[in-house]
Amino acid sequence: MSSLGALCIVCFVYLNKMEAHVERDWDDARERLKDLNPEVRQQALQELLAAWRAGEIICQPPKNWVNLHCHTFFSYNGYGHSPTSLVWLAKESGWRALATVDFDVLDGVEETLAACDQAAVRGGTGIETRAYLPEFAQHEMSSPGEPGVLYHIGVGFVSKDAPPAAAASLEGMRRRAAERNRDMVARINAYLAPVTIDYARDVLPLTPSGNATERHILIAYDAAARRLYPQRGALVEFWAGKLGLAPEKVDAFLGERPFPHDAIRSKLMKRGGVGYVQPGPESFPSFDEVTQTIIACGAIPLFGWLDGTSSGEQRIGELLELAISKGVAGLNIIPDRNWNLPDPAERELKVRKLYEVVELARALDLPIIVGTEMNKPGQRIIDDFEAEPLRPLVADFVRGADFLYGHTLMQRALGLGYQSVWARRHLPTRRERNLFYQRVGEIVPPGAMALGRVASLPKDLDPEALLGQLERMDFPQS
Repeated sequence: MSSLGALCIVCFVYLNKMEAHVERDWDDARERLKDLNPEVRQQALQELLAAWRAGEIICQPPKNWVNLHCHTFFSYNGYGHSPTSLVWLAKESGWRALATVDFDVLDGVEETLAACDQAAVRGGTGIETRAYLPEFAQHEMSSPGEPGVLYHIGVGFVSKDAPPAAAASLEGMRRRAAERNRDMVARINAYLAPVTIDYARDVLPLTPSGNATERHILIAYDAAARRLYPQRGALVEFWAGKLGLAPEKVDAFLGERPFPHDAIRSKLMKRGGVGYVQPGPESFPSFDEVTQTIIACGAIPLFGWLDGTSSGEQRIGELLELAISKGVAGLNIIPDRNWNLPDPAERELKVRKLYEVVELARALDLPIIVGTEMNKPGQRIIDDFEAEPLRPLVADFVRGADFLYGHTLMQRALGLGYQSVWARRHLPTRRERNLFYQRVGEIVPPGAMALGRVASLPKDLDPEALLGQLERMDFPQS
């Protein structure tokens, strides 16, 4: 072989190694987006954005994919995502829009919106909690086995700092969640002894802001059991005895590191488990209280629909009319659990129910907000918008995303969001507001520069004049 040929081979190997090294660096930065330290997350985002601008990372072309219901590690995300890492995921994957939603807290609001500004991603934020609806006290709804209880959602927040009218209620949501967790841990400790945990010592450090969920508690118990029983056989025997399961079944799901196993959750925390207490009217805030809290924050209450099969959701028309009368202005759907099912009969039923509720939402002028949750490992990162059952609905999902982004933008830039006095005066009906904020979301590209341009507009324009200004505005291309 000639010396020139040998040199070429050396150069080829060296360049391949350098390319692999660069890719490993970006993978490391992606992981640092999930760090509990916000400064580490911000530094990682800046590195990734710089690499993208330099052409070292290629983001996918924009597509009409949206995920507007992503839980973050401020409650629990099955893949460890922070708000910043979700925004980068949306940027790199070419999503049209992203919104984060966390249980009981608004802790991730500012981080989500700031990262969306930096990465030029259409963004929004929300909160989810359980609430009690006395008018349907005898019916199960979106919380199986718990009559009168449902999951209630608000979207379109622009700050974690709530006005006085809402702050006490939000603090109550956080406090009640922590009290339920502590009571559950006390009951489970008594049952699992000698494996026990301390809530403050073992659970809270797993979260960035002290808002723990059942899955954090499960991880803490799994870790405590591994410390007490370091030998695999003894560990399996312990869990098999406590859960009433065959050792081989426990051995099959028990991995090599602490994990929020559904089998353990089902036996300990769900209905019939030693940690479970059947909720009543005092267990959660009322539907009315949560709705008014969301509105007081300038955000938009959504009705959280499950799958149409519970006794309450079989009366979905009545249920939605009641919710609308209380201030609900949109519908939240998790599409994957309504079509991606192995049983053909169940799939046919739930797809039919999905189409029915979408038709009802259209008739009632309720924007549709969709997402995958990601609050347990194995859930989809984003919906399969090419799946046959979802194709007829994608336009509705995109309109919902533009509506949410449009409201969020207007509220941040000018204080003229969905619940503003301006909107109530100029856009008195839901249909008028929906069309206006949807159009804003279509016109205005994402990013800090576009936000600044909108913020420079007069606040006293009527909707038609404001849209005219936006349509003529020369927005920067990100």
